[in-house]
Amino acid sequence: MANYPSATRHRVTRGVGAALALTLSAAGLAAVAVPAAAATGSADSDPWESQRGIYHYFTVPKTSVPSGACGNSTGAGAELAGNIGPSGTWAAVGLDANGSNCVANIGPMEPGLYYYEYVATKADRSKVTFRHPDATTQIASHPDWNTLFVPGPEVEWMDDVETGGGTVSALEYGGDEPAMVWTPPGYTTKTAKAHPVLYLLGDEGQSVSEWLELGRAAQILDNLSLEGDLASMVVVMADLEGDGSRAELMDDLIPAVKQGYNVSRKVKETGIAGIGEGAAQAISLALDEPGVFGSVGSLSGALPAGTEVTAAEARKVNAKTDLMRFYVGNTLDPAYNTTYEAMQTLAQAGVRIEFDGVHPETGGVWDTWRENLRDFASRAFQPHVEDRGMSEGHRELTQPYTAPSVGSITTPHIDDNGMVTFETGTQWANAKDVVLWGNWAPNGQWFRIPLAKQGDRWRATIGPIDGYYYWRYEVDGVAFHDPADTKNTENIESQLFVPGGVRTPLLADLPAEKTGDLATLSYSGAFGASKLKVWTPADYDENRAEPYPVLYLYHGFGQNYASWTEVGRAAQVLDNLYERGELEPMVVVMPGYPGAPSDMWNDLSGSVMPLVDGQYNVSDEPAERALAGLSWGGYLTHNTMVNHPGEFAYFGMFSPPFARAAVNPSTPAGQTAIASTELVDLFAGDVDTGAVNAINSMESNLTTAGIPVVKTVIPGPHGFDVWWQGLSDFLPRIFK
Repeated sequence: MANYPSATRHRVTRGVGAALALTLSAAGLAAVAVPAAAATGSADSDPWESQRGIYHYFTVPKTSVPSGACGNSTGAGAELAGNIGPSGTWAAVGLDANGSNCVANIGPMEPGLYYYEYVATKADRSKVTFRHPDATTQIASHPDWNTLFVPGPEVEWMDDVETGGGTVSALEYGGDEPAMVWTPPGYTTKTAKAHPVLYLLGDEGQSVSEWLELGRAAQILDNLSLEGDLASMVVVMADLEGDGSRAELMDDLIPAVKQGYNVSRKVKETGIAGIGEGAAQAISLALDEPGVFGSVGSLSGALPAGTEVTAAEARKVNAKTDLMRFYVGNTLDPAYNTTYEAMQTLAQAGVRIEFDGVHPETGGVWDTWRENLRDFASRAFQPHVEDRGMSEGHRELTQPYTAPSVGSITTPHIDDNGMVTFETGTQWANAKDVVLWGNWAPNGQWFRIPLAKQGDRWRATIGPIDGYYYWRYEVDGVAFHDPADTKNTENIESQLFVPGGVRTPLLADLPAEKTGDLATLSYSGAFGASKLKVWTPADYDENRAEPYPVLYLYHGFGQNYASWTEVGRAAQVLDNLYERGELEPMVVVMPGYPGAPSDMWNDLSGSVMPLVDGQYNVSDEPAERALAGLSWGGYLTHNTMVNHPGEFAYFGMFSPPFARAAVNPSTPAGQTAIASTELVDLFAGDVDTGAVNAINSMESNLTTAGIPVVKTVIPGPHGFDVWWQGLSDFLPRIFK
């Protein structure tokens, strides 16, 4: 049931391993404490991982990579893969070459638990996982995984407690592997009052220790207990699989728990819950043997096929069951429809059930189930709980989900809940792997999300997401433009905007009547046959008495005249700022240049500016002209300011790679630059070390010369997530 990539799903070898040092015998039924890390799922350190500020860095020696190479290309390479994508989607980030190491950084990471692995891709596209030889194995069912817990106020409910927590023990009871038992703070076998007991069952393919390793059950229970939101219960985590699971539970495990622990025999103080297959077992027991469990929880569960419930059976269940509560993730949860069907069957028969609502953010994964456990455990054996409704922010489940049929999608399909489905055509039917490359990371870094093969096509659904992303396909390591995208034709990336959120509001499309015009002009200049884009505001008047100020906006190395609009959404930024009244009426010109020229002045002054002057109502006054650029375009902008002073009053440099020239106040050119420059706006992402060094150098020089400077460094890479914010920062400052 777990939503892991197919490459990591496998049948678990039963047995929690020597690390637990189990010495129990079925006859003695005594509990032995488990080492803290193994018991509680505390995230041990991965020697290749470190944290500096808001970023987590992963540094792997090339000699430790099975493929012997970094990155991800048509040849061999290496990457880090885990639940690091949007809404916990399984995604990968390339480990790029840096000296003798392969390195990556991720951040800022939302608080929570992450699990990840290192993956080497060989020349034949086969993949092998690996890890640091000294890293402690934590996940029994996924031995190559590492875990990383990022603390924060949002996840204090599953963080380690300093003192006063419960104890985890292992109990041999005759099954293939022992059960793991959490006892509450202050637990003793000598107390006169027996403790309620809750049995937690896992899904097929999960080990018994996964409730602790990935579910953080011990931490959740510890925090609930210390907060006074948990009955003083004993919690037994077990893995029951196969046709004999019911007998194993009823005839072996429950008697062993009753003999080994001070637990209640009362129905009202005995509960059971499970994930997937474990949930189906819990529901079946509640229906077939009412009077054994008073509290029942289904996490991403289902009714066994063919289950029918009569009204008489429903009355028996209601009479003996205090709580039967259902949980499910969003439409990525494979149990979405089976949960709906189970609740419909039970409700129609008259069984009294509760529903926590559809978890809107995550599917059938531990991020969902941890919250489910927190909710269910706080309700079990608590008759005074009055609120029986859904958790805050969850939604109703009114009908089953039908995914778009295979072959029906040409462009990404966006549903009402922000879930996006991508599907290729059949042109890559023989590919070995296909991924979505895009700015999926929190700060706009480029993650790869794997697609799964369905017939002759490849498909993936991610979400919920909102706002703007740019993306492309990578097929066996080779980048491809989306063949179905016929709108964005000058760049390999395609645009995706998911409305309804607040992540990137300035990048949203406005209604047609509020949208400016975006024209493409061709010309022949210093760089030969060229093109440029021109944006004019929605109310542009070519006959206006006062000419419009004009901004010349340049792209970066390897990009083109359409990159600002096809990838950077510059037209939408301009439209939205203008609609908000934050932008002076202006004309924005986006020229192109090939390669990495050291100067663009001849093309700009000799061809671009005369062309624009002849076709648009723009000012020829330097005080009404601005120049800006990203990356190499920022470098060229800085050179123009220094070497051709007096032509522009405003300059914007977004992530320039370096600064070679400088304003010299003792020269005529420097004095002209000082006298004519109204503002220089410097912008860069914090992990873009070269750009940060460049704008620091520029700031020092320009400030010393007396030129007004605004410098901003934000979390982000050398990419459009930084550059569109730089443009959004710059535009409201000019022509005021």
